[in-house]
Amino acid sequence: MKHIRNFCIIAHIDHGKSTLADRLLELTGTVTGRDMEAQVLDDMELEREKGITIKSHAIQMDYEQDGKKYTLNLIDTPGHVDFSYEVSRAIASCEGALLVVDATQGIQAQTIANLYLALEHDLEIIPIINKIDMDAAMVDDVSDQIVDLIGCQREEIIAVSARTGLNVDAVLRAVIERIPAPKGDENAPLQALIFDSVFNSFRGIIAYYKIVNGTIHKGERVKFINTGKEYVADEVGILRLAMEPRSQVHTGDVGYIISGIKAAAEVKVGDTITTCEHPAIAAISGFEDVKPMVFAGIYPVSTDEYEDLRASIEKLQLNDASLTFEPESSLALGFGFRCGFLGLLHMEIIQERLYREFDMDVITTVPNVSFKVYTTQGEEVTVHNPSGLPAPTLIDHVEEPYIRAQVITKTDYLGTVMKLCLDKRGILKNQHFISPTRVELTLDMPLSEVVFDFYDKLKSISRGYASFDYQVIDYRPAELVKLDILLNSEQVDALSTLIHRDHSYDFGRKMCEKLKELIPRQQFDVAIQAAIGAKIIARETVKAVRKDVLAKCYGGDISRKRKLLEKQKKGKKRMRQVGNVEVPQEAFLAVLKME
Repeated sequence: MKHIRNFCIIAHIDHGKSTLADRLLELTGTVTGRDMEAQVLDDMELEREKGITIKSHAIQMDYEQDGKKYTLNLIDTPGHVDFSYEVSRAIASCEGALLVVDATQGIQAQTIANLYLALEHDLEIIPIINKIDMDAAMVDDVSDQIVDLIGCQREEIIAVSARTGLNVDAVLRAVIERIPAPKGDENAPLQALIFDSVFNSFRGIIAYYKIVNGTIHKGERVKFINTGKEYVADEVGILRLAMEPRSQVHTGDVGYIISGIKAAAEVKVGDTITTCEHPAIAAISGFEDVKPMVFAGIYPVSTDEYEDLRASIEKLQLNDASLTFEPESSLALGFGFRCGFLGLLHMEIIQERLYREFDMDVITTVPNVSFKVYTTQGEEVTVHNPSGLPAPTLIDHVEEPYIRAQVITKTDYLGTVMKLCLDKRGILKNQHFISPTRVELTLDMPLSEVVFDFYDKLKSISRGYASFDYQVIDYRPAELVKLDILLNSEQVDALSTLIHRDHSYDFGRKMCEKLKELIPRQQFDVAIQAAIGAKIIARETVKAVRKDVLAKCYGGDISRKRKLLEKQKKGKKRMRQVGNVEVPQEAFLAVLKME
């Protein structure tokens, strides 16, 4: 056991985690020339396309130093704020972390967030400066920032270039010398912490775990403590580039188990595996349950696909434990699911994965956050969906979630970034200059303002330099109203939103204008209205497609023409009573991209 090292790589987006992982795999000979490619651990098509890591990836490497053989378990983690739950799970199964900082960009918001996560779990931190081969590298400045942040010595920082492989061997030496070996008892009853799982259509559900105490053998009966289910370990092994079966997996190792589990609900990330013969008394205190930030309805395009969609989301949830869902129905869209996501990018990725991996075409409604509604009877109701809001006469007050946001930006963009945050009802709490050219802003902001397009706007006004991170702090009273969209005086519940009263008129008007462009013309006039309760605050009309009924009247009396026009008008009126308006999928998406 003293020759095992478990560590993960943490950093901000695009600071070179996956590239550094590639070099470590090459150096240890885990991946040979033929299998080598950029982002070798990112096995999802989407990850390669977008150039980001979405899932944490575990792999085992062997390395020899001073005549001793070491086993290194590496986990490469995502960098985007929406996937911080993946990072927290990786950190829970390690003893050390490589903190990678880009020499051209310095410390960014997610660097700090991930560092605090690692320090909470008492991980040994190895600071690394990457991209030192770039012309714009500021190695000395960034070293000063790291020393200020962590309080380490300058000589502890390793400067590398992951792209060229320069000085990467120093990282492996540091991992062996500085990161402690896992603590555990080989002879104690088995305790293995599940940190991930995947669905395989041939073998059932495969769970990935880290053994804290004891040993797991092939063929023995095991029990999952939280669910209480028992299975036979058909196959156990370790994670290389492919899965490698072993007869047993020892304390401190990271491995997998296949036991023919078919139901997704039976495997919970954070559960503990033990043996039936000598069971452990207690489960390992794993990681806390995830709290979704953004809620949106996901509906099948055709109502017959409801059950297929449920199966697809369940299989996806195995692979992405931060996704939550519950059934709901809508008048406009039929049966679907209310899903909870960690952010808008997470929502986009889930939608894309449903389409690619399960061939499910879905309609997504307007995303919103959860609010606490206090009724006049003194009850507290949590509302995820505008249609769940009680009648206005029954509401005493509404509270919305607030976040503590950290924005790090260049001083050149300080004014525009500050204006954006204050427009989004932000309250400035602190302003701290990290260096003469970079400043960190701490703000309290309503989560509902950040959900839509805040991150995109922040990136565009700062030319990609600003970085953003947040955590939810509390709920505060808010002047919120329910904005309904009516088509032909009928409410479209999927387009309803809960919005701050000050922004409601503006948002309603833009929404009506946008829908006017997107809703196809009918045989009758379509009135698009935005309403708060019974009060209409904006209206647009999609004009009817009309036949020229006067074409045959050349000259003649006006009364004849009027008679034909009146007849047409009556027909249109009758048609309007029986006609219904289809809302195209683009209309739901357009709301997300509204300026």
